[in-house]
Amino acid sequence: MSFDLLHIWAHMGLGSRLIAGVLFLMAFLTTAITLERIWSLAASASASRAFAPQASALVDRGEFHAIPAVAERHQRAALARLFAAVVARADVLRRGPGGLSAEALRAETARQQEVVSADLRRGVGVLATIGSLSPFVGLLGTVVGIISAFQGIGDAGSAGLGAVSVGISEALVETALGLVVAIPTVVAFNYLSQRIGAVEGALSRSTGRLVEEIVAAEPQAEGRRAPRESGHELRQAA
Repeated sequence: MSFDLLHIWAHMGLGSRLIAGVLFLMAFLTTAITLERIWSLAASASASRAFAPQASALVDRGEFHAIPAVAERHQRAALARLFAAVVARADVLRRGPGGLSAEALRAETARQQEVVSADLRRGVGVLATIGSLSPFVGLLGTVVGIISAFQGIGDAGSAGLGAVSVGISEALVETALGLVVAIPTVVAFNYLSQRIGAVEGALSRSTGRLVEEIVAAEPQAEGRRAPRESGHELRQAA
């Protein structure tokens, strides 16, 4: 019998078809999530490159109150969302009974970074699940195919190749399909994790610089203000 996927599919049992359907669904999810994350990260990077010089200029001048208005025009930028949240939290802390302190602002900044990181990694956990689970789903299809092969032996009353070939083909196709889904999924997961990790590191450095500038601009910080550095740290997040 020639190798014909349509012929194999036509002779698959219900269980094998369900397993193959699950693997096709996993492949679709992998493709959709990967493309969406790549597009989202590219859009965020492009918006951040536009936002970073403007934010850097405002930080250099100490005009922190103007950052949220600029960030509003660059909502796709993770850097813009994070800066706007940090400035807003600084205003809330400044009006509080204890005033603005570096420790409180850094703690709030860390929480805001977690929110942004969760948004950046949206869907990446699904890739990890698919990458680790799809080989086992394919293995399950292998087991079902072998069972079908033995049923073919019983129905035919002999162990000839014709009695078991369809079941063995199902088993091999299910195994191959599981690997075909798993391999690119793991590659996509590692690529996105590395890229998002680099973005998170740049955001951490940029917000750290922003927090230092906000705290140094407080009246009680006058006289001990650190020498101002350039806005290079802010631009790194782009």
